[in-house]
Amino acid sequence: MKPGIHPEYRKVVFMDINTGYKFISGSTMKTNETVEWEDGQTYPLIKVEISSDSHPFYTGRQKHAAADGRVERFNKKYGLK
Repeated sequence: MKPGIHPEYRKVVFMDINTGYKFISGSTMKTNETVEWEDGQTYPLIKVEISSDSHPFYTGRQKHAAADGRVERFNKKYGLK
């Protein structure tokens, strides 16, 4: 790899702003905010609007829409069996 052209890869803390859930992961994103993690070290903080802690798919609150196919919709509309 060429030196000096790649962004710095480091550990950062992602925080879900809706639930306050935090997790640590590797990223190249830049931020000016920092937070002290449970291990006593300070990491950059990146705030996200949605994570696995608040997403309806992962929390089980997602409503499933009936996704009938074209043939099923035709049969339902015209009463054919």
